Amino acid sequence: MARRKIYKVGDDTLRQVSKPVTEFDDKLSALIDDMIDTLIYEDGAGLAAPQVGVLKRIFVATFDGGSTIIEAVNPVIVKAKGKRVAAEGCLSIPEIREKVERPRHVVVHAFDRHGNPIELKADGFEASCFCHEIDHLDGILFTDRSIKKK
Repeated sequence: MARRKIYKVGDDTLRQVSKPVTEFDDKLSALIDDMIDTLIYEDGAGLAAPQVGVLKRIFVATFDGGSTIIEAVNPVIVKAKGKRVAAEGCLSIPEIREKVERPRHVVVHAFDRHGNPIELKADGFEASCFCHEIDHLDGILFTDRSIKKK
């Protein structure tokens, strides 16, 4: 396991659409482990693979400092309801926080690192985090969704 470099705003990688994961192997597990190490080291809530320069549909998240880790491979939001406006930040856009409107509740279908299907349900901050990380997989940054731009 190793920490990886966080790609910052301005790097073209962050604007590209990630490809679905098709092989659930040791390379995938090593990448996820590295992402977890990076996320915990950076004291973040979520980290998407493009943020470490890998254009694969993967994110990891933690809401308790790393005691519990959520791993999502090929995540898809299958249900979203309600509205929540809150300030967001991003490891790829340091020192900037902007208000973003997100769903208050989401249900995400994904796979774990072994290819087993999982369902993630989230409310509030956690729902916003999942949406934020899935946006990264589509080349979208939270600043693109800032309520300032609406």
